[in-house]
Amino acid sequence: MLLTRVKNKFIIKSPLNYIGGKAKILDQILPLFPKEIDNFIDLFAGGCNVGINVNANKVYFNDNLTYLIEMYKTFQENDLDTTISHIENRIKEFELSLTNEEGYKKMREQYNKQKKSLDLFVLIAFSFNHQIRFNNNHEFNNPFGRERSSFNASMKQNLEKFIIRLKETNIGFANVCFNDFDFSFLKNNDFVYCDPPYLITTGTYNDGKRGFKGWTDNEEKQLLKTLDNLDKQDIKFALSNVLEHKGKSNDILKHWVASNSNYKINFIDFHYSNSNYQTLDRDKNASIEVLITNYEPQKPQKEKTLFDEFNF
Repeated sequence: MLLTRVKNKFIIKSPLNYIGGKAKILDQILPLFPKEIDNFIDLFAGGCNVGINVNANKVYFNDNLTYLIEMYKTFQENDLDTTISHIENRIKEFELSLTNEEGYKKMREQYNKQKKSLDLFVLIAFSFNHQIRFNNNHEFNNPFGRERSSFNASMKQNLEKFIIRLKETNIGFANVCFNDFDFSFLKNNDFVYCDPPYLITTGTYNDGKRGFKGWTDNEEKQLLKTLDNLDKQDIKFALSNVLEHKGKSNDILKHWVASNSNYKINFIDFHYSNSNYQTLDRDKNASIEVLITNYEPQKPQKEKTLFDEFNF
């Protein structure tokens, strides 16, 4: 197995199968980040694939999914053996397996009454596609992952490595909506990374029906305004997003970049690791994934301007 290094550190994979996680493209986006970072803000932390692998003096994980942040805090505060023992004991207690749906439902019911942080991870391990889903009453309601999901050896290994890195890293936690985050302490050697819900994709986290705020044109514009304000303060940022997806176009994002000449579009090649954007014969329904920065990366990818690629 080939392991990638980031400044003498192995890349750590999140133990969570988080929708939109950036594990598969870290080798493309991390080299585009500033080389020296004091405070790194992972504004939409999700599975923490990016923040856990960044070299910075301090990393802040923020996500409006309160229960997720509480789980990460527990990972950091508890002894590693204590965490693993809790998970394995709960699996035995509820006789969780690839086929015991009744045991899964009993544990899910108990979690929704008690909201114990480590129990959330156990549920995720046995839920459908290892996904995280809550209803409007903040009850975990993801169905059972029959014959597919379990706390297997690979997931255990990822969790252990993740927790070790979490404990080695200087980390701060926040669980607020992006527009409530306090950026006032940031200076020009700090860096803000945003991986928000993608406006033109169909992720269930976009719809606002999961007990947490959804993502609409309004949130998209608020985030872009927030990034403009950071730029005015000479604070570097990077935004992961898609310009097009399955025939849909994010015109809000396209016009925002086009109206700011100092913003750079770095095209992310998700499917073809050795191809570049100009020569790739793309399916018109494919996604155009980008990392937008307000600085020139030291190792920039070749890029076309929006005016070359799109008709405004």
